[in-house]
Amino acid sequence: MACPAASGPVPAGPAEVRRLDADVPGAIGRMLDHVLAERLRRARLADPLFAEELAARVTRFTVRGGKRTRAQLVWWASRACAGRDPDAAAAALRIAGAVELLQTCALVHDDVMDRATLRRGRPTLHTDLAARYADRVGPERAQRFGQSAAVLAGDLALAWADDAVAETPLASWTGVVVRRLWSDMRTEMVAGQYLDIQGQNTTALSLLRVLRAARLKSALYSVERPLALGAAVTGADDVTLRRLTDAGRCVGLAFQLRDDLDDVFGDPRETGKACGGDIREGKPTYLVAVARARAEAAGNGAALAVLDRWLGDAALTERGLEQVRAVLTETRARATVEGKIDRLAAQGLRHLDAALLDAEGAGPLRGLLLAAAGARPGGDTAVRPRPAPDPYATRDCGGTGSDR
Repeated sequence: MACPAASGPVPAGPAEVRRLDADVPGAIGRMLDHVLAERLRRARLADPLFAEELAARVTRFTVRGGKRTRAQLVWWASRACAGRDPDAAAAALRIAGAVELLQTCALVHDDVMDRATLRRGRPTLHTDLAARYADRVGPERAQRFGQSAAVLAGDLALAWADDAVAETPLASWTGVVVRRLWSDMRTEMVAGQYLDIQGQNTTALSLLRVLRAARLKSALYSVERPLALGAAVTGADDVTLRRLTDAGRCVGLAFQLRDDLDDVFGDPRETGKACGGDIREGKPTYLVAVARARAEAAGNGAALAVLDRWLGDAALTERGLEQVRAVLTETRARATVEGKIDRLAAQGLRHLDAALLDAEGAGPLRGLLLAAAGARPGGDTAVRPRPAPDPYATRDCGGTGSDR
C-alpha cells in the first residue's frame, strides 16, 4: 500500500530510496517539516498563544534534532530487511519521525526532572520559557511556570508522535505488530524513567538492578525498539526480527553505558550538556555502582567518602567532580565499563551478522550500531574466548534480568 500524498514526501521508486540513503537525517527532517507544519497550523487554530509559545517550541526542538540515531536505526533496519521497496521506505520515514517526537517528549521531561539548564548546547525548554516570563512574574514563579509548561510540551510531543504512527499506512498484520511495539516502547520508557528517579532515593541497589533500569530507561527505546520497528514495517520474518532485537539489546545497553561515561568524562562541546549531571542528581548509574562495590570490597573508606560526599549534591564543584573522576578511575570502574561496552558491541554485531539481510542496508546498519555502541576506536570488538570472570562486570546482554 503506497502512502498517500498527504502523508508527506515519500520515495517514488527504488532509485529514490537509494538517493535518500545519502542523507537519511535530511530525509527524516523533511518528513518532520511536513508533518509538524500541519500540526503547528492546527495548533494555531486552537489558540495562537499556545501555538507560539509551546507548540512552536516543540516543533523547533524536534526539527533541530540531534544526531537522529534512533530514527536512522528505524530507516536502516527497514532497508536491511526490505531492500529497495519504496512503500516500506515511506512507512519507515514516518515511523522514524514519530521516534524523533517521542525523543522530544523524553528529553523535555528528563530535563525538568534533572533540573538541567542546557540541552544540545542551548537552554532547555523549561529554562527558555522561564526566562521569557522572569521579568513579568519574578524568577521563582517563572521557574515553576517553565517546568509546568515543559511537562505540557512533552505531552504534546508524545501526542504528535502517536498521531504519526496512527496515520502511517500499513498492511493489517504489519500495523498490529508496529502498534504493539510502539505501545511497549512508550511503557518501557516511562518505567525506566521511574526506576531512575526511584533509584536516586534508594541506597542499596544491586548491579543487576541498576542495569535493568538502564535497559528500560534508554537501551530499549534508543536501539532495540527502533530496530524492531524498522524491521516490522517491512513485514520481516520472526527469525530476522529476533536477531535484530538481540543485536539491539546488546548495543542499546552499550549506548547507555557510554552515555553514563560521557556524563562524567565527556567534553560538553561534544555532548551538548554540562558534565557531572548524573553525579549532581545522584543517579544510580552502573558506573557508580561498580565503583561503590569495588570500594566496599577493598575496604577503601576514602573512595566511599568521596562518593557519599558528592553523589546527589546539587552544588557539586569542579573540584568535587575531579575527586569523583579519580575514584571512578582508581577503582577501575571506568575500565570495567569500557570493557563491557566493547563486549556488548561485539555481541551485538555477532547477532546482526547472523541475520539474513539485504546488503545495501546491512553495511550502513552495522556501522550505525557500532557508532551507537560507543565502542572505543582502538577497542577490541572481536568475539574472543572469555577472560577470567570479573565479579563486578556481570553478564553482558543477559545481565539485565531480575536481581531477586
